[in-house]
Amino acid sequence: MIKFTIETSKCLASGLVICALAYLFFIMSCLLMRESPMIIALNKEKTVYDGFITVLEKDFRIRISLPPDHQMKQAKLHCCWQMKRLLHGYQHIVKQRLQHSTNLTAFILELRTVLEVALKSQPGCQSFSPPQYYSQLITEMEILGWDKLLFIDAEFRTLKMKAEDSAGRQHVITIKLKSKYPAEAPEFSADLPVPLVITWTSQSTLAVVHSQFLINVEALSEFWSVLDEIDEQTWVLEPEKPTKADSMRRIAIGNNVSIKVQIDPRHPKMLPECCLLGAEHVVTPLRNKLNANMHLWNPDCSVLQNMKDVLEIEFPSPTTHEKSSFSVECGICYSYRLESDIPDQVCNDPRCGQPFHQVCLYEWLRGLPTSRQSFNIVFGECPYCSKPITVKTVTGNT
Repeated sequence: MIKFTIETSKCLASGLVICALAYLFFIMSCLLMRESPMIIALNKEKTVYDGFITVLEKDFRIRISLPPDHQMKQAKLHCCWQMKRLLHGYQHIVKQRLQHSTNLTAFILELRTVLEVALKSQPGCQSFSPPQYYSQLITEMEILGWDKLLFIDAEFRTLKMKAEDSAGRQHVITIKLKSKYPAEAPEFSADLPVPLVITWTSQSTLAVVHSQFLINVEALSEFWSVLDEIDEQTWVLEPEKPTKADSMRRIAIGNNVSIKVQIDPRHPKMLPECCLLGAEHVVTPLRNKLNANMHLWNPDCSVLQNMKDVLEIEFPSPTTHEKSSFSVECGICYSYRLESDIPDQVCNDPRCGQPFHQVCLYEWLRGLPTSRQSFNIVFGECPYCSKPITVKTVTGNT
C-alpha cells in the first residue's frame, strides 16, 4: 500500500511538472503571438520558429532553432540578408542577448529594439508617412501638372521638377520632403550660380515652389545669355562640360594662350574678373591692352564684343578653328586633361612655349637638384629647353 502511494505520488508529481511546462509553453506562445504574430512554430515540440519580425513598418524574415530544453543559450538565429546587413556591427549585442534572454519572447523583444536602433542610425531611413501625406502630394501634383515631374523616389520623399524659362532653357529643382510635410519646410536645391531662394509656409504647395523657382531662374536669364554667346562663338577650354551653376569660362585666344573670365551672375554685363594665361611674352601685351582700354567697356554691348574691343583681338571660333589647335598635351605627362585640369603653365621662351599641367611641372622641378623654392614659388629649368621656368606650389604639397 505504501509502495503504491509512493509510485502514485511520483506519477502525480511528474504529471504536474508536464502540465506546468505545457502551461508555460502555452503562455510563451501567447506572448509571442501577441508581440510577433508573424512568427509561428513549425513543429509540435515548438523548437523551430519561422516568420517575420516587423520594425518601423519594415519586415525581416527570421528563423530561430531552439534545443529540446528550450534554453536560449543554445539557440540559433537565421535571418535574411537585409537583416544581416542591418545588424552589421551589432552582432556582439545579438549574441549577448541570446546568451542572457530568459525565453524566446524576451529575445524577440530585445532583437526588435536592436533593429530599431540600427534602422534609425541609417541616414535617410524613415518610416512610412500617414496616408494623407501621399494623398496631398498626389493632389498637389495634379494641380501643378504631372508633365512637370521628372522624378520621384519610391518613398515619395525626393522629387525633381522641371521648369522652362522665357528663353526656352530647361531647369530642374530637387525637393526633399520632411516627414511632417507641409508643416515642416522641405530642402530645395538647383543648378544655379547663386543661392536658391524659396519662401515656405505651412500653406505652401508644390505649385507655389514651382512659381518661385521660375522667378529665381528668370532673374538669371541675362547671365545665361552672356554665357550662351561665349559658349557658341568661342572655344571654351574650361569647364569641359559647363553646368548652369558655372560662372567661369576659360576662352582660347591662341596656341597656349587663353583668358579666364568670371561673370557676375547679378551683374553679367559688367566688366568681369579676367586672368590671362600663357607665356609672359604673349600675355604681357594683352594685359597692357586690357588695362589701357578698360574704360571702353560698354554695359550696353555684349560681354564678348566688349572683350574683343578691349583686348583688340578676334577670338578663335568653331567656324574658324578646330579645337584640337588649342588642346596641346602636357610636355611631361603627354595628356591634355589630368583629371579636370588642362595645361596652364607655359615656358616663357618664344622658341619653346611648351605647356605643362601645374602639378606635373611642380613635381618635375621639385625632383631637380638645381631647383629652389622661395615662399610658394619654385624656380627651375624647363624640361624641354632648359630655360628658367617657375611654378606655384601645388595646394596640399610642401
